[in-house]
Amino acid sequence: MNDQVTRGPARPAAAPPKPRRDARGPDPLRRILPLLEVRPGKVAAAIALGTLALTCAIGLAAVAAWLVARASQMPPVLTLSVAVVSVRAFGIGRGVLRYCERLASHDVALRGMAALRANLYERLAGDDRPVTVRRGELLARIGQDVDDVGDVVVRAIVPAGVAVVTSLGSVILLGVLLPAAGLALAACLVLAGVVTPWLAARAAARTEARGAAARGEVTALSLELLEESAPLRVSGRFGARLGDLDAADARLSAVADDGARTSGRAAALGALAQGLAVLAALAFGIPAALSGTLSPEALTVIVLTPLAVFEATAGLPAAAVQLHRSREAARRLLALLPTDPTDDSDARAAGVVRASDPSGGRGDAALLVLDDVAAGWPGPDGRPVVAVDGVSLTLRPGSVVALAGPSGVGKTTLLMTAAGLIPPAGAGTVEVGTVGVGDDVGSSTSTRSGALFVAEDGHVFDTTVLENLRVARGDVTPDEARAALDAVGLGGWLAALPAGLDTVVGTDAAAVSGGERRRLLVARALLAPARVLLVDEPAEHLDGRTADALVHAVAAHARTTGRAVLVATHRLTPLAVADEVLLLAGGASGDVGLPGGSGGTGGSGGTGGSGGTGTPGAAGAPATVVARGRHEDLLVTDPAYAWTAAQEG
Repeated sequence: MNDQVTRGPARPAAAPPKPRRDARGPDPLRRILPLLEVRPGKVAAAIALGTLALTCAIGLAAVAAWLVARASQMPPVLTLSVAVVSVRAFGIGRGVLRYCERLASHDVALRGMAALRANLYERLAGDDRPVTVRRGELLARIGQDVDDVGDVVVRAIVPAGVAVVTSLGSVILLGVLLPAAGLALAACLVLAGVVTPWLAARAAARTEARGAAARGEVTALSLELLEESAPLRVSGRFGARLGDLDAADARLSAVADDGARTSGRAAALGALAQGLAVLAALAFGIPAALSGTLSPEALTVIVLTPLAVFEATAGLPAAAVQLHRSREAARRLLALLPTDPTDDSDARAAGVVRASDPSGGRGDAALLVLDDVAAGWPGPDGRPVVAVDGVSLTLRPGSVVALAGPSGVGKTTLLMTAAGLIPPAGAGTVEVGTVGVGDDVGSSTSTRSGALFVAEDGHVFDTTVLENLRVARGDVTPDEARAALDAVGLGGWLAALPAGLDTVVGTDAAAVSGGERRRLLVARALLAPARVLLVDEPAEHLDGRTADALVHAVAAHARTTGRAVLVATHRLTPLAVADEVLLLAGGASGDVGLPGGSGGTGGSGGTGGSGGTGTPGAAGAPATVVARGRHEDLLVTDPAYAWTAAQEG
């Protein structure tokens, strides 16, 4: 294949990708509630129990008021016996029914949270579009946000239902005794049960969105500091990140203070409404009692009953705040999910065409085609920052293509774009063929379209070697596992393990070396059903000879099984097995591994810095393909390539 050099002006800045819609209608909470799988009958039972408990509280206040007033007249004891028994019954019933209501409502909420998490995991696993949030942010969403959505049953729906029923009954009770007192109670209940929650909801609208974002930021930064403390200290950024965490926590505290002020104002209005109801009962009841139209016992009932009735409305401001909090949490959860599992318009608008036939019916069965692809990440303003530009390549069954270039040039970003984990940063397209594509459950971050991204830092679970390999495919047999480990050079390592395939590797492979962990991830990828393997830095943490053997093993696997491999590496020696090598370098300088240049492609040991997400070149231009061809051709035609390969030994 002839050597080609690709250079040209930088591509104009692409328009920001269309944001994923987070709801079809105006209320994301209503849309996500079906994922809770809540049974209306159980919610109605919780409301009924809560209503009965509060009815007992109101009945206790009303009967006790009548009993005190009647007893002051010193009637025969037998005339008070029914009231005495009723007081005892209401007192016992209030506690028992409240306990039963809590059991019923929390059963609904906890089952709903479990169902919501299961449905989220299922939909995320079945969605081949990228989740472009940090791990800590994702943890916050499937943790606290799911809890907030589930709490809408216990802290919003049930209290609101109980308040409506008991308030209506109380108004009717006082209206029968004294219509004016009943109307006054209704007005005060509207103030406490409608106006106050509305004001609390308005205040919450200004704070809950900031609170959810602050909670997610605190979780993300905490996770980063816990998991990456050593690299942050080495790079001198630990103190800065700790300062970021302090600032995020201060913002969260400020939001909590705003919420406390809202709760305080709501409580004050509720107390004011209760006091007004009592004063109104006295104002209307005393003249009626003096005129003889209202008995003294009934006067005590209409005056003291409101003290118990407002227990129903006391929780409504918090319910309104919880409703808004749950709505914000639902909006954040919906942002993780597809608007419609059958709608691929967003992906097509981003320039990605999945599960297509790149061969166009010609029969050449291309498994992966990149056509003038630009890869990058969103910048602070939301517009994509292009790290690599203008890359075109085709992978067919059995082909091996290598991306070479200095660490940080953007190789990993390009692989993630090819896998569909991030959309192209420009107008280029990524097409994955349907020929022989099986369901991909991945060995690390992957899509379900047949292309598997084998991440350098793919997760290793705290379980046995065999179960870690079965992450790729659940039916992997012990013999298949041994064969895969042998292929990547871990046969001797496996034989030395105390329990063989049943040996537990520890949390994130803490019990194995970096090189063994890297080869374990590659072995897992070889067992996955994906037809395209996108392998990132297989030489990382390995000596030169072992790193070369691993690349040869991956290439041999592709030739034997008819898969295609795109490998990103800064080590050039093993690339003789590749059908084509694409050299990436910063667009301004074009240097690739020149002595003293800015673009060294790695040392002889293959243990240089890992390929990160990539950034544009030093002069701000994105990296491009500056040369391409077979390894032996590049050794002759590209002095920088030949010099770098010679240094590796």
